[in-house]
Amino acid sequence: MLDRSAGIDGSTEVTAGAALFTRLKALGVDYVFCNSGTDFPPIIEGLAEAAAKDVALPEAVVIPHEHAALGMAHGYYLATGAAQAVILHTNVGLSNGSTGAINAATDQIPMILMSGRTPVMEKGRFGARTVPIGWGQEMRDQTALVREACKWDYELRFPEQIGPLLDRAHAIANSTPKAPVYLSLPREVLCESVSSDGLLAPPSMRPVTSSADAADIEKTARLLAEARSPLIIAQRGAGSEAGFAALSKLAEDWSIPVCQWWAVATAIATDHPCYVGADPLPWIGEADVILVIDSLAPWWPDMHVPGTDTTVVHLGPDPLFARFPVRTFRSDLSIGCETGEGIVRLEQAMRERLSRQVGARMRRRKLLETRVPAIRAKTADAAAASHPMTKAFVSKCLSDAIAGKDATVLSELGCPLDPIVLKRHGSWHQEPHSGGLGWSFPCALGMQLADRDKLIVATMGDGSYMFANPVACHQIAEAMELPILVLVLNNTEWAAVRHSVAGLYPNGYAARANRMPLTSLQPSPDFVKVAEASRAWAVKVDTAEELLRALEDAIRHIREKRSLAFVEVTIG
Repeated sequence: MLDRSAGIDGSTEVTAGAALFTRLKALGVDYVFCNSGTDFPPIIEGLAEAAAKDVALPEAVVIPHEHAALGMAHGYYLATGAAQAVILHTNVGLSNGSTGAINAATDQIPMILMSGRTPVMEKGRFGARTVPIGWGQEMRDQTALVREACKWDYELRFPEQIGPLLDRAHAIANSTPKAPVYLSLPREVLCESVSSDGLLAPPSMRPVTSSADAADIEKTARLLAEARSPLIIAQRGAGSEAGFAALSKLAEDWSIPVCQWWAVATAIATDHPCYVGADPLPWIGEADVILVIDSLAPWWPDMHVPGTDTTVVHLGPDPLFARFPVRTFRSDLSIGCETGEGIVRLEQAMRERLSRQVGARMRRRKLLETRVPAIRAKTADAAAASHPMTKAFVSKCLSDAIAGKDATVLSELGCPLDPIVLKRHGSWHQEPHSGGLGWSFPCALGMQLADRDKLIVATMGDGSYMFANPVACHQIAEAMELPILVLVLNNTEWAAVRHSVAGLYPNGYAARANRMPLTSLQPSPDFVKVAEASRAWAVKVDTAEELLRALEDAIRHIREKRSLAFVEVTIG
């Protein structure tokens, strides 16, 4: 362990590159996901010096594509709740990582994003430009590449700023609502030396957390308790295990239907008696009170229309989603808080009212007992075996394969939620609503890095798989021994684009064309060979009869051989 008052060789000076990692360790960062370049020599020298002196630092891992680095930090946070760090290479590396930063911002994922900056000086200072790329990568405003995705940004000017700036960055990233922050690192500054005093001290500032106003919780509890036909819409999960349990109890005690429209995380078990699936119809038109839990777009305005007299309450870390320029969903009461904490307090406030409005609760229970089985039957029908296979059928088979296992499923235009039986907080994540594709594969790697005993399943379409830079991701999985299950549902097209066109122009030329323009991904690459290039277990499945066995074999391989398993499924 490094003495607080001494450098790593016993002196009072360390390189700025070493100081950077030392302070990150003190802030609780476990991993720094790195894609290095010519701006990294002082960082690499500092890491080598620390290794020679047995100094404890966060583990610096080589990630061969920047999008994967951001995705792994994203997944590690989802699994642990601990913000990690990413360091990229000047402007070109930052531009490759910008999609991951947008995804993290939309998903409210904190991380400390950094990138080197091309040397400011052409000569005369240690660390100045030495190769032509130093001129070619200079920008007037490098930070502009990620500024809209970051809630704070700055450029390191002097090495003695490292401790205070990292403390500030970490605290702001983890403050409600959470988001990435960005720090630019000029090479000359990293080449300087700095005193090691205080580098291992506790953080000098703490994140800001929001708590719901007691009067707002009481008002919401009264509204829901007295409602004739309340509805809960949850899109981004329940915030915590306690929030998940509280929402489950609240919904069951009060017989309130819960809809997960376009969910990116599970807020309630998919077999809960009050879970009514992903479609808010007909519940939203009947509702007199709607509780919207942490939902960016809680319904489709052209399709789902709350009543004019309906009271709408939004609850979450940023209930108005202020960073999005246009979002005009009505909110009669906006409660800013950590989602899990707010749900727990709301359930407690409503528990005190359970002896009242018994008749309304019983009528809702009978309605749920009538409607929910019909919803489940419709889901089961959609998931029936067919040729070609459907996404819903693949979900059902995956549900059977992971039953009884500690598993987390990620879907990126892959397996839909409702056919899978998922009973716990954190068991499901869908791509962020920003739609930066290529997210699920590296995110799953980050989650597996955080918990090597859990079964992590990344499901995605063929287009999403290609966006993930699969050669890079498979290399990471092999190099870091991360045995995830990758499931690619291959329909050889951009199906989301085709559905969007058909939705806007149902009777248009494109919808009637034998081959819709700008949607085809034919001919499809041999994805099995891509996976096998990094020694993965891989198989392609073309028929429904083969799928469950293939999934079971893949999971058995993961359990016994501890390496990545890849299943490509041909769907219609």
